[in-house]
Parts: sequence; C-alpha cells; structure tokens
Amino acid sequence: MFPTLETDRLVLREISKNDAEGIFACFSNANVTRYYGQETLENIEQASAFVDFFTNSYKEKRGIRWGIERKGTKGIIGTIGFNAWSPKHKRAEIGYEIHPKQWRKGYTSEAVSEVIEYGFGELGLTRIGALVFIDNEASNNLLAKVGFQKEGILRDYMYQNGEAYDTYVYSLLKNR
Repeated sequence: MFPTLETDRLVLREISKNDAEGIFACFSNANVTRYYGQETLENIEQASAFVDFFTNSYKEKRGIRWGIERKGTKGIIGTIGFNAWSPKHKRAEIGYEIHPKQWRKGYTSEAVSEVIEYGFGELGLTRIGALVFIDNEASNNLLAKVGFQKEGILRDYMYQNGEAYDTYVYSLLKNR
C-alpha cells in the first residue's frame, strides 16, 4: 500500500497515469530540468514513461516518489521522493522538483521536511543523501536550511545536455 503524506498545505500521494500531464508540465520546462541531470521532455509519452518508472521503482524497493498536490486542488505541481534506496544499508537520496509557477512559496521546503520525517521514521533510514548541481542556488540553500551538511564535490558527476557538471554531495543523519 503506497503511503500518503500530508502537511498543512500539501498532500503527497501516489503518482498515477493521470499525472502524466503534471509531470510533463514540470519536465518539459527548461528551468526545471536545467539542474536535474535529465533532458527536457518533448512529449506526453515520455512523461507517461516517468510514471511507469516511479511505479516500478517503488515495487522493486529501489525508490519511492510522491506527487506533490496542493490541498483543495487537483493535479500535481511537482514530485518528491527517494532514489537509490538501500533498505539494507538504511540510506537513500532525496530528489524533488516543482513547477516554476510554485517556486518561492515554501512548498518544496514543506514537502522535503515531511519526506525526511517519513524516511527516518517509517523507512528506518539513518542517512539521507542529496546530489545538487553546484549552480543550483535554490536547492543548495534549501538543503542547508533543513539541516543537510555539505560533504564535498563530485567532479563531472552529472550530465546535462551532453555536458558534464560538478555536484555537491550532502547528507542528513538521523542521530546527529
């Protein structure tokens, strides 16, 4: 059973085929994919493939991805979740994106805090990591604000549009 999470303003819920349009709205926007390590989507079929990927990742216990929906509205404004989930080693990497129309409203911070709590509490994680393009100021600031520590730089770690980029690696530990 896929867990649904709630915050004051958001519902974090399972992503379904009906969300392909919302996923396309995010991932077809170059401002969203600029620091994502993912090429900008060109059609709705690619967004449907994302839905399948998220579903399979959860079934195979490799990750969990929620759709971010504002309470009282229909349709997702972004996604958030854990990638590279290793139950054996009690760790995962957090990832998220939100549509630019919803930037600077505190939604991402609200969702990140809830997912961190779920990861440590329900999934039994002891470490949550994050990889962020060095130039992604908004995400770097958000992670620092919620308590992540910068551990270092991974050189030429992610590719975007055929070009290699350095990323910061962050961690948040349960008991520190």
